[in-house]
Amino acid sequence: MSTDFWTPIKLSLEIALVAGVFVIIVGTLFGKFMAKREFKGKLFLETVLLLPLVLPPTVIGFLLIIIFGKHSVVGDLIVAIFDKPVMFTWWAAVIASSVVAFPLMYQSAKTGFESVDEDIENAARVDGAKEWQVFLFVSVPLALKSIISGGILSITRALGEFGATLMFAGNLPGRTQTTPLAIYMAIDGGNMSLAWSWVISMIGISFVMLLAVHIMKA
Repeated sequence: MSTDFWTPIKLSLEIALVAGVFVIIVGTLFGKFMAKREFKGKLFLETVLLLPLVLPPTVIGFLLIIIFGKHSVVGDLIVAIFDKPVMFTWWAAVIASSVVAFPLMYQSAKTGFESVDEDIENAARVDGAKEWQVFLFVSVPLALKSIISGGILSITRALGEFGATLMFAGNLPGRTQTTPLAIYMAIDGGNMSLAWSWVISMIGISFVMLLAVHIMKA
């Protein structure tokens, strides 16, 4: 197959993996913070964290444009530091994918940490372990299956991101045109055989990743 066929797939995998690493780290930290902890405003904060799961991708894309776009505080700061805007770049696709994938990672990590026996964590504290040591060497290993499952699901979700990426990162071949966008363009251009090839590739990749999740949970 030609390079043009593999480029969107390669780009999708790169963006999904980078977004996945970011989401796994942040989602694990938030999951640990929110598990077994009660405080005023927790319900509101958790609703905000899960909101990208139910919002239309176009709404997420619109909000990302407002937050990171021209004349925004964050957008101006990025231009001041990197001398170029983040919109319509590879990193914009990573940000969009991270936002839509985060709730899956957060929910899975939180569930995993909630299942950890507090007596085991407290025993480590009694033995002199600091909180970061309890987190890294007790809590994370005990919740590892949920963390890995959430990570795989998040990467799979990032791999299939379309709407927010289109709005925030654009559809630039070789730069931000991921496989979902390439499939859309192929169908729009009447090239059904190419569209089918990409569709089958995405089904295969997603199937393998979801199968890995089920194997882990078995």
